[in-house]
Amino acid sequence: MNASPLRRRRTSSGASNSTASSFGASPPKNTGYNANAEPSTPKRAAGRGSGLAPGTPGTPGTPSLITTTGPASEGLRKKTLVLDLDETLIHSSPQGSYRAHHRIEVVIDKVACLYYVYKRPHVDYFLRKVSEWYKIVIFTASMAEYADPVIDLLDVQGKYISGRYFRESCVPHDSSYAKDLAAVDPDLSQIVLVDNSPLSYFINPTNGIPIQPWINSDPKDEALLDLLPLLDALRFTDDVRSILSLRLV
Repeated sequence: MNASPLRRRRTSSGASNSTASSFGASPPKNTGYNANAEPSTPKRAAGRGSGLAPGTPGTPGTPSLITTTGPASEGLRKKTLVLDLDETLIHSSPQGSYRAHHRIEVVIDKVACLYYVYKRPHVDYFLRKVSEWYKIVIFTASMAEYADPVIDLLDVQGKYISGRYFRESCVPHDSSYAKDLAAVDPDLSQIVLVDNSPLSYFINPTNGIPIQPWINSDPKDEALLDLLPLLDALRFTDDVRSILSLRLV
């Protein structure tokens, strides 16, 4: 969409790389998911798209962590998972269609703007699942007047998302915005950021997980599902950077 003062400036530098390719894995294939229906139990090859070595929980030949239960997992201290909003979890546009999940009207300086909001495929299931493992925070470069009602759409009952950070919490950088994760949690060993723009995590590159931007172009997109094995494994590490730094080698 055209640049708007309400939403962040979109950047293309490195944003086209998917999470799977960033960790050395081949792009995911269609696994039979209905992108218009929320899956009850993902039927996915364990570890695919995670870039984890053989023998790591969640890889072929090793029990998948997606269904991990019991005292060991229940006693874990929850790490923080920071999620970007636009082009990561949703796409919004002033151009409407019957497929939009929601419409929001934003008024800034007495000027009203209408946005049509589209949820990324599987976002509802993704948020419900990762909220079992992590403390969930939304960190967006958009303004609160726009982002707050969109976040409300994603978490209608207020069960999944425990924190919200907006443009005023970002650091201006190269005509865009970066996100300093220390503003969310000063213990960087316990925090992860999923964002479609690499510029967003240039301050904390070993805490970032890239994801393919979604602009309502692929109704069968499975990028959020592809993140689950990696996110499940990371919650068992002492320092998430010990794993995520391998992406930069």
